Amino acid sequence: MSFPLAVFTGRVLEYPAGRPSAIAKRAVNSALVLSERGLEGDEQAEPGIHGGPDRALCHYPREHYAHWARKFPARANRFAAASFGENLSTVGLTEENVFIGDIFCWGDALIQVTQPRSPCFKVNFHFAIEDLSLQMQNAARVGWLYRVIAGGRVSPEAPLELASRVSDVTVLDAAAIAWHLPFDDAQYRRLLGAAGLSTSWTRTLQKRRLSGEIEDFSRRLWGSARP
Repeated sequence: MSFPLAVFTGRVLEYPAGRPSAIAKRAVNSALVLSERGLEGDEQAEPGIHGGPDRALCHYPREHYAHWARKFPARANRFAAASFGENLSTVGLTEENVFIGDIFCWGDALIQVTQPRSPCFKVNFHFAIEDLSLQMQNAARVGWLYRVIAGGRVSPEAPLELASRVSDVTVLDAAAIAWHLPFDDAQYRRLLGAAGLSTSWTRTLQKRRLSGEIEDFSRRLWGSARP
């Protein structure tokens, strides 16, 4: 099955009261090159947190925008692709039917799902909604990230096509295990067994198994200790 998509890239911009971000992206209407570092012309302000081999692309389901528009009607016009900084936007692919490790063909490239997107405080500044990152996490309407297995020429004209499914853990399952469930070693082992899981999520889950504790999400969600 194939899924038509829209493609977006962005440059790093300064945000008042926040750190630099490339969350504001623009539509791409022509072919471009995808490498292990991501799409040509796409930037990341903090490569140690965003981007890198396991986070080369961000995908957000377009149908989620209706949910956010209903929740924040005064800002409804803000909720449209690619307001959450995604590179890829589709209808028909969601956290419920995309699995960790899924491999998609896109043009000449192969890309693999590595983890749910971990929402951070920059979306709060971008939308001027104090706790939007937390609401995204709680609703598991976060999208997901890809690594590039094989780079090549890609285009908005080329759909995504599922090539291989290598785990039974959906992106929604992964979000629930990481953020919504109490410490559960059996579930962590299940997620760790999902082929293709990112290095950063593997490291986090292993740390939890060793310590028996779940880390504090405040710095990611709020930029500092929770207000």
